[in-house]
Amino acid sequence: MTTLTFELPDGSTESVTVTTLLNAGYAGRDQAEVASHIAELAELGVPAPTTIPAMYPISPYLAQQTSEVHVQHGHTSGEAEWALVITGPTRDDVLLTVACDHTDRDLEVHSVAWSKNASPDVLGTGAWRLAEVADRLDDITLRAWVGDDETLIQDGTLGDLLSPDHWLDVLTERGLFRAGTVLMSGTVSMVPGVDQFANSWKVELRDPATDRSLTCAYRTVAMPSPIG
Repeated sequence: MTTLTFELPDGSTESVTVTTLLNAGYAGRDQAEVASHIAELAELGVPAPTTIPAMYPISPYLAQQTSEVHVQHGHTSGEAEWALVITGPTRDDVLLTVACDHTDRDLEVHSVAWSKNASPDVLGTGAWRLAEVADRLDDITLRAWVGDDETLIQDGTLGDLLSPDHWLDVLTERGLFRAGTVLMSGTVSMVPGVDQFANSWKVELRDPATDRSLTCAYRTVAMPSPIG
């Protein structure tokens, strides 16, 4: 199992062994925009979800704090997200961190769930207690940059996505609110015209009230070609 360790603003650390990893999908608050996005994906051959929003179970060991993501080909890319990390039995025990869901786009046309199990969910090493930023969540920005020149590819706020409380309610209803559960938020729209198939990704959460930020960043590493 994977154990994640996070540094909090006061200098303390929290560690948790991941037992359940979940990726939310189609999780924008503007469901008309989500429907438009689904239609765009359908033109690329990506199957539509049967339920909106969706939630995909991911192998727990794919929750990683890493600077490298090994990929099988050049048609993979990340998605800027926030993540909830549950460390104890109450909502005071929930951490908020920055994350990037690296996805196999070739596999995505066959199954979104399969595509998200092909690469890790990269999480930052810093976190905030959710309760301490709950009064200003919608104002926290979520941005991503790609490539050596750090081209901006995603730019939104947490207000663009379904709230952490929404997903905590879902976890509670399903008996998944427990220490060791990590939930990824789903992502915001990409900037048109930017090549998402870059060799590096950087994601940032920034709290404008305190000017504090959380980041995660990694480079992709091509695996050797298969034999046979």
